[in-house]
Amino acid sequence: MKLYHHPLSGHAHRARLFVSLLGLPHELVEVDLKAGAHKTPEFLALNPFGQVPVLDDDGVVVSDSNAILVYLAKKAGRSDWLPEDARNAAAVQRWLSVAAGEVAYGPAAARLVTVFGAGFNPDEVIGRAHTLLKRLDSHLSGCDWLVGVQPTIADVAIYSYVARAPEGNVDLSGYPAVNAFLRRVEALPGFVPFAQTPAGLSAA
Repeated sequence: MKLYHHPLSGHAHRARLFVSLLGLPHELVEVDLKAGAHKTPEFLALNPFGQVPVLDDDGVVVSDSNAILVYLAKKAGRSDWLPEDARNAAAVQRWLSVAAGEVAYGPAAARLVTVFGAGFNPDEVIGRAHTLLKRLDSHLSGCDWLVGVQPTIADVAIYSYVARAPEGNVDLSGYPAVNAFLRRVEALPGFVPFAQTPAGLSAA
């Protein structure tokens, strides 16, 4: 099993975190985004969208971080991470959609501005991040995990970009339930941290 990733990609960290939480043997293959390695013909043959992460499981190629989470949970037969019952399966899917939507266009986009120089309006994306964080904090005020009473792939999908939101000038200090949630994820056996942006790389 090979996981093509970049250490500063939150999407890639989701996949790396989950494969580690499951304890699955894997090889990490770093893709040099700065050098354009994700746009080479060889990489585009794996993922025509030219994005990390990509999982190559003995010839079964899965791209998109949330799809990789689903694939790994199903392959490992881990219904604790991806519930089989309709209610909880739908609840997990809802948070995967939030990860691909509100998280991507809020805290992830804010971090893209400072770390990678993306051309988003900082005030707009930071505002979106705080709207999301208020809703997330309210939800987590009554529970430890996003779905049910134990961690699921929903928590993995939400964690990375929220944890690194301060790198995009998004202040997390006003969200106690969110901060407690981040610490719970970090206490899980097999947790691997999302790499800090090296000093000098961030424009913040």
